[in-house]
Amino acid sequence: MRRRMERMPNKKKPLTGVRILALALAFVTLCLAGGVALSGLFLPAVMGANSVVKAVTPSMQVEGIDFDVTSLPQKSTMYANDGKTVIAEFYAQNREVVPLKDISKPMMQAVVAREDKRFWEHSGVDVQGVMRAFVQTYMKKGDQQGGSSLTQQYVKNVLATKARESDDPIGEYHATEDTIARKLREMLLSVQMEKKYSKSEILQGYLNIAQFGSNSLYGVQAAAERYFNTTADQLNVVQAATIAMITKNPSQYDPSIEANQEEAEKQRNIVLKLMYDQKFITKAEYEEAVNTPLVDTLHLTDVSRGCMAAKYNAGFFCDYVVHKIENSQEFGKTAEEREKLLQEGGLKIVTTFDMDASNAMMETANATIPADDPSGMEIVMASVKPGTGEVLGFGINRTYDATDAAASDQTKSSMNYAVDQVDGGGQGFPIGSSWKPINLVAWMQQGRSINESLVAPTDFLTSRFSCNGYTGGSDNWHVTNALTNGTVSPESPFLGLVHSHNTTMAAMGAQIGLCAVADAAKAVGYHNSKIGQEDVYSDISMHPALLIGGTTSVSPLTMANVYATYAANGVECTPIALKSVENSDGEQLEVPKANCHQAVDKDIIQTLAYTLNQGVTRSDGAASAAQLANNRKTFAKTGTNENMYVTTGGFIPNQIATFVLVGDVQDPMNHPIENIAINGNYHGYWDGSTIAAPAFSKAVSAYAEKKNLPMDNDYGQAVDKYMKTSNTVTGTGTTTQQQSGTNMQTQSQH
Repeated sequence: MRRRMERMPNKKKPLTGVRILALALAFVTLCLAGGVALSGLFLPAVMGANSVVKAVTPSMQVEGIDFDVTSLPQKSTMYANDGKTVIAEFYAQNREVVPLKDISKPMMQAVVAREDKRFWEHSGVDVQGVMRAFVQTYMKKGDQQGGSSLTQQYVKNVLATKARESDDPIGEYHATEDTIARKLREMLLSVQMEKKYSKSEILQGYLNIAQFGSNSLYGVQAAAERYFNTTADQLNVVQAATIAMITKNPSQYDPSIEANQEEAEKQRNIVLKLMYDQKFITKAEYEEAVNTPLVDTLHLTDVSRGCMAAKYNAGFFCDYVVHKIENSQEFGKTAEEREKLLQEGGLKIVTTFDMDASNAMMETANATIPADDPSGMEIVMASVKPGTGEVLGFGINRTYDATDAAASDQTKSSMNYAVDQVDGGGQGFPIGSSWKPINLVAWMQQGRSINESLVAPTDFLTSRFSCNGYTGGSDNWHVTNALTNGTVSPESPFLGLVHSHNTTMAAMGAQIGLCAVADAAKAVGYHNSKIGQEDVYSDISMHPALLIGGTTSVSPLTMANVYATYAANGVECTPIALKSVENSDGEQLEVPKANCHQAVDKDIIQTLAYTLNQGVTRSDGAASAAQLANNRKTFAKTGTNENMYVTTGGFIPNQIATFVLVGDVQDPMNHPIENIAINGNYHGYWDGSTIAAPAFSKAVSAYAEKKNLPMDNDYGQAVDKYMKTSNTVTGTGTTTQQQSGTNMQTQSQH
């Protein structure tokens, strides 16, 4: 983008005595032109009750300049799902605008004593202060004196802030340059302001815009929180004097910096003396205050911002929420507008983050595979609340770190592999047999019984799976089962899922076509993670190996949401991270909707849930390692994608659905999950039942105990029409090893 280049002003020429006198007379004339505005000391504030200073006239305009404090950049705060627990804060300037009624009297007195003792008497320009500064600076050639009234300082701050907001470095320079011209402009605007606005409004504006510390700390509310862990309305005399002295030199007087504390205490005591001289405090109050060591009064709070400083292990979730805000049209037409709103809009962001779910998953993830484990393997978990779409949290055995340090530290990462690529994650994963419940849904949607007996060979022409969205070909797909390396033909879809047999899944797909399976996947909430390839019908997915989770490119969060559909009796929702967003005016903004709807017939879901439970409870079931604590009825399915990833998905009906993935999420081809020790346990062959299923059980059991979730033993009742038996064996069973074309072999998934 082209920028208009402007030349900085030339060095000022020396002022002659005549010119100085002329300018001085101009100053005085300008000051007197505004008349004298008399005001009682701290007249009752005309501020309303609105937390964002609604009493300030919404259109505070002076010569086209907006002086409305509600338009100042304010920090946004992200909360957990209780709306009270702060996860993280975001700001370009750490500020929270508050009305004058929410600022303590000592704080108002301290800043007036320090900055402008005649504030309540002059009409915007302190004539005595200007003349004193003029004589000291230009006549006596002494130290440069400002002489600016508090109103002038407010004008200066607003002009500089507006210039920064407009990305106008030239304007910011002119707002702060040390010239007579700048002073004259400030005086003119100050007199105009005092004709239009009350002293209370101006004081309120100044207290909310002034810088009260380094590290982008603005306004008394942020200062009160930073230095004393309190609020502006609770500031006492000592605290107020401490904050009031900082604005003269924020970097040198910031009391949170140890090297500054000796000088900061001297400056605080100067303010206390001014408050005593101006009769704001008694002699006893003054003596007690100046004899109080500054360091004994501090109660510093963290001012770190963004997801790097997120609390409660919420860094990865915080990053997910930020991406959701930046990607959602509800928060602005462009990415730049949405980012500005987050960093400066003073938003109250209530998320779906459940601390109990997050703690259960993060603790389980790090206990299952410590971050510094020599195996280098990652474990990634995600949970969703069924029937709501609410994302409860993530479990990742890494510390969220968006700095360059993460590149060389195995224990740190800024990439949230639990979510889609557009939301800051990766391109998704093949998940193995955790996919297979979708096949059963598709089968029943075609009106078929899960107890039909199917011929299940190990070789299929891909043309047998053809449909409107997939043509297949003359190539051969070779598929076998784990352990047996062959088939168990004939077998029913029911037992095929209980035992997780690949050949039976292939036989089902050959009967109903691959499109029926893809349609069922979309219905339960499946989509690919990779940008531009999200649809299950895209090139990366549509091959018969989809039936055994071999061509998926899916995030753990999406799979958690799929299992949430199973857990909500067929109600599918779009995952959401935001419960509500309120702007600085207290107005509720639109947030992305979950769009919950009945996606799959309840009878199908109940029959599927029955089958999933049988896969856990039967002695020969593939998912027995996923059994939850206290004999809670468990619904889960494990998965293994060759030697790259092992997975497990499962749920507690209407309470929580969780998906677990283990492997090297960055380089699985060169770092397989086989013949390796993980957390001290060696396995030549790792599958979903050896590590992912126990992790699922531990995390979900801990969550259930913490929440005291009720047992639902009625969920998962098979429906007769999908359980009818037949002696007929369907499927030709014809093998195709001799057919021409590429022989595509898929290794066992379990």
